[in-house]
Amino acid sequence: MKKVIGLGGVFFESENPAKLNSWYKKHLGFKTGEYGTNFSWRYGMDGTRTGYTQWVPCERDAEHFHPSDKRFMMSYRVHDLEALVEQLEASGISLLGKVTALHHGKFAYLLDPEGNKVELWEPNDTEYARICEGVTG
Repeated sequence: MKKVIGLGGVFFESENPAKLNSWYKKHLGFKTGEYGTNFSWRYGMDGTRTGYTQWVPCERDAEHFHPSDKRFMMSYRVHDLEALVEQLEASGISLLGKVTALHHGKFAYLLDPEGNKVELWEPNDTEYARICEGVTG
């Protein structure tokens, strides 16, 4: 069985993302930028590998959360997204659109039973590290 292997990020609506980024930077030491911040960490048994978890305040009514009416979205890291998607579809769970491949990973979206939008992310941490350079927490 394919499964989630970690937290990819937390995305949530904010009245003023730039102001909130500044507050977290000033008071909690976050290295924030336009897209929030990233926390780097080491894989458990393989301390040579780095992974990332993203924290992002988003504009109110961000299209990224639709079709959910919730004000947040969780992103989960997965291994072998294609196989997990096959499992989900075999269980009758529909994706919101198709799997999308970008240079820093593959993405799929679905709604859980309570209408929360869920992002499934199979990361390419090497490429993602290039994006995160200078903005890791």
